[in-house]
Amino acid sequence: MCRCPSGATTSPRPASGADFATLRRLAGPRAACVPTPVSYAIITVGGKQYRVREGERLLVDRLAEGEGKTFSPRVLLVGGDGKTDLSPSTTVTARVVGHVLGEKVRIGKYRKRTGYRRHNGYRSRLTQIEIEAIGAGGRKAAAKKEAPEVEAAPKVDAAPQAEPVRHAHPPKGYEELTVAQIAEAAPGWRRPNLEAALEYERAHASRKGAIAALESALAAKEEGH
Repeated sequence: MCRCPSGATTSPRPASGADFATLRRLAGPRAACVPTPVSYAIITVGGKQYRVREGERLLVDRLAEGEGKTFSPRVLLVGGDGKTDLSPSTTVTARVVGHVLGEKVRIGKYRKRTGYRRHNGYRSRLTQIEIEAIGAGGRKAAAKKEAPEVEAAPKVDAAPQAEPVRHAHPPKGYEELTVAQIAEAAPGWRRPNLEAALEYERAHASRKGAIAALESALAAKEEGH
């Protein structure tokens, strides 16, 4: 039992419940006694009563709340600074730190002169909680650091998009034309089509007659201009 500067006392033992040594070892070190407007409260969790203070951690029977969740247990009494309220309207906020198992309890059964021996073990399913606040005088959770505001970059007018470059292609169905058909039709094709057909011919078919016909048609176009 420790005595705070305000005169209030704290006790690590729950009003009823599991073994004191097990609970004290699993719950870890207790928070230092710090006088607050509401020094302590008696709450009920899982049908058992506990005397708690802000920042204190304790082990209770397994709760349904998940790890990291907060809940408000029923408050039976609040006291401190020489005052006790038996009908409190104060709210206690508790957070689930994690779910743990208690120490193993070994159970042995023996019967004389029969050779009957049985050994079993049992571990209590417990939940560790932390008392975050008792009433309005509770510790306020640390405010999350706000991310520094990043100045928006000035909008820059996008440059006008250039018109897409059109690439010339050989005349439609060029791949299926014979050399004679190319020589006959080439003089009537436009210069971009002739150049595209000549490039295609050199890269794929490499037909000498077709290449000669296309080069002759291109030369005629240049002379005409």
